[in-house]
This record gives sequence, structure tokens and C-alpha cells, in this order.
Amino acid sequence: MKYKGAVMNDSQMGERGLRHLLSLENMPKEIVIDILDRAGEFLSAASGGAKKVPVLRGKTIFNLFFENSTRTRTTFEIAAKRLSADVVNLNVSTSSQSKGESLLDMVNNLVAMQADMFVVRHSQSGAAHLIAKHVPSGVHVINAGDGRHSHPTQGLLDAFSIRQYKNSFDGLRVAIVGDVLHSRVARSQIHVLKTLGVDDIRVCGPRTLAPETVSDLGVTVFHEIEKAVLGVDVIMMLRLQHERMSGTLLPSPQDFFRGYGLTEERLLLADNDVIVMHPGPINRGVEIASSVADGPRSIILPQVTYGIAVRMSVMAVLLGNSL
Repeated sequence: MKYKGAVMNDSQMGERGLRHLLSLENMPKEIVIDILDRAGEFLSAASGGAKKVPVLRGKTIFNLFFENSTRTRTTFEIAAKRLSADVVNLNVSTSSQSKGESLLDMVNNLVAMQADMFVVRHSQSGAAHLIAKHVPSGVHVINAGDGRHSHPTQGLLDAFSIRQYKNSFDGLRVAIVGDVLHSRVARSQIHVLKTLGVDDIRVCGPRTLAPETVSDLGVTVFHEIEKAVLGVDVIMMLRLQHERMSGTLLPSPQDFFRGYGLTEERLLLADNDVIVMHPGPINRGVEIASSVADGPRSIILPQVTYGIAVRMSVMAVLLGNSL
């Protein structure tokens, strides 16, 4: 559960402020609030019809996705284009990496093409950090998910989504349910919620997917979903990440749904105004019942919309700090 790799959070900071976004661990609260506030401004502008702004005109952003993605890659692309940046989506499977070129050699060549920012998604924890350590001053890196370690923009958009519906983080009770062990999303959610002052964070899953060592992150561990969601204001469901599992951690998806899936009956145990979240993609009938995912307490689709505004905000903050 604990990541002990080459992550040094001070490497995110530059002389003018935040230089890279690699992790939310130990992120200063004022920076988090600034990103959320700017995202709110972008969202309001888009609602008023001003979807595109010239904030990053003349900047070039490379999306380097070494893992498949739909929501994350697309929302990053839309966000960059709405900021008027030039966007290059690199198909890594057909790039020179497939011919044996190293990751850093590839990045160095892209830097020579006058890249201003890299958005990096990689199956190996620490990949974005490695790139951030080697790019020259003035080039920025956003971690769009690395292995089991971190997914900071997802954590930020989840925090933004909660603020949109709950207004404040004071006194909130939050349950994170599912495959906590393999979830970089859960880790980022926990870090940002702790930063924003949420004290009652509960994680829940089978013992194989929510080990007691998770409590080292300052959360309470449950192995019965009925107890975990009792009276909570926010329920964050997680995807079962079969691609990261080794060995038999679960009997079957059906057994998982019976034990930990969010059903309408279990939803009734939460607060009357509970909101239901999921980072996607959803496995219906495994992590969550369709009637809940599509129901009135679900904000799963608004999360996707908010993701564009939050990623616009992150890009604007990072590149703005170098101007």
C-alpha cells in the first residue's frame, strides 16, 4: 500500500510556485484552494458561453499516455484546447519507444520540439516524477496517473465536485469503497481530503483489497460496507482493477457485488443528502447498481464535466507560474 519510490514532493515546487503536479501528498492547502477557485471561474465562464480563453495561446502540450484512457486523456485534451494551447497526442504504442528508445530520450526529443508541458500517464509508479526531474526549467509535468501511486487531478476534481454539492468540507463524513489497495485515485482522494480538513474518512473493502495498513494514511478501515456508509455525506466507489491484481484476491465479481456493491438498500444507510461518486469506468453490477449510478444521488457525470475545468485550472496555474 505504501509507496516508497522516487517521489519527492518538494520537486513539485519552483521559484514562482507550483512547477509540476505529481502528487497531492503534503500539498499546501492554499495551492489546493487556488486550483479549486480557478476551476470554479473556468466553469462559470463556460456556463456563460465562454468556453475558450486565450490563457495558454502559443503553448504546446504533449499528452503522453502509456496506459489506455478515455475520460482522463480526452478531458486533458479538451482542457488544453479551451485554454487555446496546441495539443499533441502521442500514440506511444507506435512511437519510437516501441523501437527501443528510452523514456528520457523520447522526452528530450519532444523538449527539443519546444514542448511546454507533458501530461503523463504510465503503469509504473514514479514515471512522471522521473520525467519532472530531467526536464529543463520552464517545462512542466502533470501526473495523469502512475501505477498504484497517485492521480492528483482526479483527487482535485473529486474535491471540487464535493465542494460544488456540499459547499464546505467542515464536518463531512466520507466513505471510499472498493479496491483501495490498487487505487491511485483513493490515495489522492485521501491526501486532498485530509488537506481540506476532512477528519472522518472511511475506507472499505475486503481484507485483501483494503488491508489494515491503509490506516497509516489517517483513515478508518471497515470491512463491512453497511458500517462504512452509515450516516456518511459522500460515498466514493472505486473500480475493481483486475489488471493490477496478482493471484486470486476475489472469488468473483458477483461475490464482490453481494458483499461490497452499492445498492439502493445500502444507500439508505447514508445521510439523506448523500452524494455518490465514481472515477470511472463503472462496472455496473459489480461496484455499483445501475439504479444507483443513474439515480438522483449520483454525481458521476458532473464529475466528468468538472474534470475539464479542474484540468484547465491546473494547466493555467503551472504555466502561469513560469510567465
